[in-house]
Amino acid sequence: MPRNYLIDMDGVLVKGKALIPGADKFIERLTESNAKFLILTNNPLYTQRDLEHRLRASGLHVPAELIFTSAIATARFVQSQKPNGTAFIIGESGLTQAMHDVGYVQTDTDPDYVILGEVNFYNFEMITRAVRLINAGAMFIATNPDPTGPTEGGIVPATGSMAALIEKATGKPPFFVGKPNPFMMRSAIRYLGVHSEDTTMIGDRMDTDIVAGVMSGLDTILVLSGVSRREDVERFPYRPTQILGSVAEIVVK
Repeated sequence: MPRNYLIDMDGVLVKGKALIPGADKFIERLTESNAKFLILTNNPLYTQRDLEHRLRASGLHVPAELIFTSAIATARFVQSQKPNGTAFIIGESGLTQAMHDVGYVQTDTDPDYVILGEVNFYNFEMITRAVRLINAGAMFIATNPDPTGPTEGGIVPATGSMAALIEKATGKPPFFVGKPNPFMMRSAIRYLGVHSEDTTMIGDRMDTDIVAGVMSGLDTILVLSGVSRREDVERFPYRPTQILGSVAEIVVK
């Protein structure tokens, strides 16, 4: 049986809008070998169809249903905790659609949760409302802990940075669902319908992708096409199973 793969997107398959050399051939090898795989991203901005289109524009042909975001994992988490609840949501279409898909209602009146994702434009009134709702008893969830995100013009503040602001104002830390939380990995494995012992996590960050894979009992491959460098590995108490230059070097088993 071929192995199964969870594959980070940014820094592994693409950088911004640019295809990482060999990523297209890697996806082709996975498809030809009938390996099960899932593109895994902490980015909660976009829907699966949005990301399918963005990857296609970069030269990668991945069906929408093979893309799994922290927004989808967040929606599955709150649905498992409190089915068909209510939430005050700060986020873009990727998060709002995922929440609606699991039957959640979006409201600013006594919600069960305040759910924070990444946004293109921060609104001070919405942040103030989130702070007040959390202080009034709403539970605080954030899609992912990433403090910054990459754009064509450079890094921008991301979900983790805004979560820190709200935490400072409320004194209440959020529960982060995305990597490195093993919940996202287990949720992705269930979504794909495979087992951890037959699955490999491929990522470019020691502090999110690799640690999430290690904590979830997966084999891990660190690729050096993104954030982490080979010398960075020595700073961590855990190690990837393999270190490769890029996905172009991965032998699909």
